[in-house]
Formats: sequence, structure tokens, C-alpha cells
Amino acid sequence: MSETEFELDMDELSSAEDFLEYFGIDYDPSVVHVNRLHILQRFHDYLDGVEQMPQSDKEKHTLYAGMLSSAYYDFVESDARTEKVFKVFHMHEPVTVTVPLLDLTQQVAPVAPKV
Repeated sequence: MSETEFELDMDELSSAEDFLEYFGIDYDPSVVHVNRLHILQRFHDYLDGVEQMPQSDKEKHTLYAGMLSSAYYDFVESDARTEKVFKVFHMHEPVTVTVPLLDLTQQVAPVAPKV
């Protein structure tokens, strides 16, 4: 099965700016500069949520353009920390654990015999 023209075009796109320009989405370079990876990841996440991908290139183009536009505007209206696209932003604060000193000494070396 050969790739469609849309799929070939998509293979050529590599940067957030490439995608935005290909789909005709006006963008602020300063927003993209700071959030490029977040925008592309959110776009990917939106595409992953599509249950039934359209068959025609025209329908795919329309769907992708809408999802990329949504992903971009998520970061115009908000920021990466608030949007929490990547796993690192979902991690919880460090947890403090206490271990009694007696537990450590028993695990490291057996108690010396009495002389």
C-alpha cells in the first residue's frame, strides 16, 4: 500500500513551525519558541484520542488542522506547567521517609559478639 500525498507531506514536517505553517495556522513565534514540544505532544495526544480516523486526505487534513490549532491555543491561553502535558509535571512532591538507626545497623552488619 503506497502512502497518500497527505501522509508524504506529514513525513516531511519536523518542527512545530512546519506543522503550523502546513495547516495554515497563524501563530506567535514567541509562544511556539517556549512551548514547541508541549504543543506537538498535545497535538499527538489529541490524535491518539480519535476513535475513527477519516479515510480521505481532505478529512484528515481538516481534523489534524483543528487538533493542532487546539493544541497551539492551549498554550496561548495557558502555560506548560498548568497544562501538564509531560509525565514530569504529574509527579508528586518528594516524600520524606525515616528509617530508625537500629534498622540500618542490623541490616548492614551483624552485631559483634560479646568478648
